[in-house]
Amino acid sequence: MAPAASDTYDVAIAGAGIFGLAIARAAIEAGLKTVVFDRAHVGAGSSGGVLGALMPHMPARWNPKKEFQFQALSCLEERIRLLETETGQTCGYARCGRILPLTTTDKLEHHLERAEESKIRWKSEETGFTYVVETAGSRSDWLDAAAAPHGIVYETLAARISPRQYLASLATFVRQHGTLLEGIEVSGFDPTSSRVENVNGQAVARARSLVVTGGFAAFDLIERLTGERVGRGEKGQALLLDGKGLEDRSAIYCDGLYVVPHANGTVAIGSTSDREFQDDLPSADRSTELLQRATAFCPSLKGRKILSDWAGIRPRCHKRDPLVGRLPGHENVFAATGGFKISFGIAHLIADALIAEISGKKPVVPLPETFRTDHHFGANRLDADS
Repeated sequence: MAPAASDTYDVAIAGAGIFGLAIARAAIEAGLKTVVFDRAHVGAGSSGGVLGALMPHMPARWNPKKEFQFQALSCLEERIRLLETETGQTCGYARCGRILPLTTTDKLEHHLERAEESKIRWKSEETGFTYVVETAGSRSDWLDAAAAPHGIVYETLAARISPRQYLASLATFVRQHGTLLEGIEVSGFDPTSSRVENVNGQAVARARSLVVTGGFAAFDLIERLTGERVGRGEKGQALLLDGKGLEDRSAIYCDGLYVVPHANGTVAIGSTSDREFQDDLPSADRSTELLQRATAFCPSLKGRKILSDWAGIRPRCHKRDPLVGRLPGHENVFAATGGFKISFGIAHLIADALIAEISGKKPVVPLPETFRTDHHFGANRLDADS
């Protein structure tokens, strides 16, 4: 049932993708009365993809962004298991590990250095997460040895998740403890009256705070609210193949593509990155390209049936890093978008930090300064991705 326009919430969230639903969960757990709106349905944007690669940044040139992602990936499994217990729904999570081919002697030497640094950055003795260089021919029953003439990296921090199952479980949690409304597009917020307004200017609820998520479309609403354009969309495409018998294999990253086996007997291949696009529909030519490139380094995929293809527009801030926090000029309007390819791995810590900010508390894991709104707006703003 839709709320009455006079219903008052502590937090209203515009967008039911991974950031929006994760923030809703954190808000509910913090005791805040919460409503989530989506102009279409849960996962209608780029969050509704198929890849599910939870892959860490390389353990080199360490910085706060990499540390934040490391902390997020380290604690995600515990969060997922709790969510699964609470909702009775699986999220398709597994610590699958990742294979990276080494194609030149320079890369071999570089990754040997990274392997040493990983022991410090990933706290290997404490966490058990390792980043190891293995000799040529290693794991060639999965990654073609010809694709890795100088050996491979095998790291154990990487994981996988089913994006759609994770979203479905989060949505169930929100429906059980809050309000989730699909088919309603939030277009504005009146701080004087606390009105959350739809595209017709009608009040759909009242809220003390509004959080704008909503993927790449959030940049339109953020621009209306602030007068500044801080991001854009970038199209990605992926394939889903029959993967029976491959469920326990590691993820592979090769030739700019991920191959990610999933527990349900599928294998996801992706994804492309197109700055110029006409629509958000899958391209047959792109699908053919993805399959050809993937089977070239992963022969086990040859002859497997294509189950579906997917395309979506991912949010990318001009400053590359996600945008999280209070919007300039607004006391009670916040944003969380621009996660691009790492959203599923960091959404829970983004949510924790944002709800802490809304509640006037200190987050357990603070946001990197480059995620903060000051980094994206005003004198620091980029007019285009450089």
